[in-house]
Amino acid sequence: MGQAGCKELCRSLFDYKTEKYVIAKTKKVGLLYRLLQVSILTYLVASWWEGRRPKPAPTASWAWGNFPEGSNKADAHLLPPPHSWVFLIKKGYQDTDTSLQSSIITKVKGVTFTNTSELGERLWDVADYVIPPQGENVFFIVTNLIVTPNQRQRTCPESESIPDALCYNDSDCPPGEPVVAGNGVRTGRCLPLGDAQRGTCEIFAWCPVETKSRPAKPLLGQAEDFTVYIKNFIRFPKFNFSKTNVLDTKDRSYLKSCRFGPKNPYCPIFRLGSLVSWTGNKFQEMALQGGVIGIQIEWDCDLDKAPSECNPNYHFSRLDNKFSENSISSGYNFRFAKYYRDRDGVEFRTLMKAYGIRFDVMVNGKAGKFSIIPTIINVGSGVALMGAGAFFCDLVLIYLIKKSHFYRNKKYEDVRDLEFHPGSAESSRQGGAPEAEDAVGPGLSELPEAQDGGCGPKENGCVCRQLLEPSRSGPLGNGKVNMEQLQNLQTVEA
Repeated sequence: MGQAGCKELCRSLFDYKTEKYVIAKTKKVGLLYRLLQVSILTYLVASWWEGRRPKPAPTASWAWGNFPEGSNKADAHLLPPPHSWVFLIKKGYQDTDTSLQSSIITKVKGVTFTNTSELGERLWDVADYVIPPQGENVFFIVTNLIVTPNQRQRTCPESESIPDALCYNDSDCPPGEPVVAGNGVRTGRCLPLGDAQRGTCEIFAWCPVETKSRPAKPLLGQAEDFTVYIKNFIRFPKFNFSKTNVLDTKDRSYLKSCRFGPKNPYCPIFRLGSLVSWTGNKFQEMALQGGVIGIQIEWDCDLDKAPSECNPNYHFSRLDNKFSENSISSGYNFRFAKYYRDRDGVEFRTLMKAYGIRFDVMVNGKAGKFSIIPTIINVGSGVALMGAGAFFCDLVLIYLIKKSHFYRNKKYEDVRDLEFHPGSAESSRQGGAPEAEDAVGPGLSELPEAQDGGCGPKENGCVCRQLLEPSRSGPLGNGKVNMEQLQNLQTVEA
């Protein structure tokens, strides 16, 4: 038993499998197959067509439902939809470049006038409220201030709002040690606060220390009408393609009079109040505590089209978390000072705690151009998808439907080679017609029609008796099997 199994295993190593096409006359599986084909073709064609159809010139992507000055609801068709489906806009026939090279130049313009007790009458221009002045991709605009003027290096009491500065006697203020989160270094003295027993440590610092709280209204509330000019240069090195977001014109007055909007997508001059409102916030509230706004410029270029079709899209968002009004974590601020010398050459300064809005300009994008390699790859993937539909229908046909065993037997069939035996001619001469079955191979002897020799008029696949009898005439003669008869036997069997 073991030898027979081993022998069969060895023989199976040399078996060859080939496809057999069976036409199944079943409407359910046929309908399923056509539906799968139509679905796959629709997906492939829709992806190709959506990627190639012309798109309207994009302008900007504001918060949905908010429109800039000079626009109305009728301009809504100029804005891109809030969501896009990736499989509809993927251009599988293109080679892409995402290694975008970019440069940003920013300029802010606007003046305002203030009159305060600390600063008096003062005119604020770009050099006063823009930090840093170089015009980089990150810039800060001052909108509110706490001013502590005429600070000099000397001794004074530390602020009572500093927990580490509280004391009851001089031993609580060891000299030379800095005050944690304070403004200076302890001198060793404890200075009482009025009639209270508790006081604060005396420090050596820039005195007087900052004690004022944030103003209830922003100092530069009129900065809402300031403008910022954002110039962007981009380059896709793979395709050697360059472009800018500024209109190529010789009209010198264009940038002095235009404002960004649906009708002027290539005028990158933005009003500060509009930038804040497009993020869903109010300028006066943000100007009071400060905040961070992200300006994202996105370039999605189809280089199979004209260069004029490659347009920037702008997205505006608030990057810092908006807490409640009384939260200590709200807003954005920092301190800086301006230094002076008096007539005696003694240095003094004016300390400013600045609240304002920081703008982060970020650029990303990609470019695509037709290439034969990704086209071939994606077409091959589509053909493979079509084959997956046929594979799924095969599973349904031979495993899931009621007559699956019938179709399975029709699809998978074992076929053996027809072999000639050298002794078949002599056997046919001595034994007559019965030995003819062995001459045509063992496969035919198993046919029931060949064994009984019968052949009815309506029996399919039967082997007639005269075909099994050896031919005694013709070129072969003498009881040998004629090759024409053998071919007829194979045709009838098939």
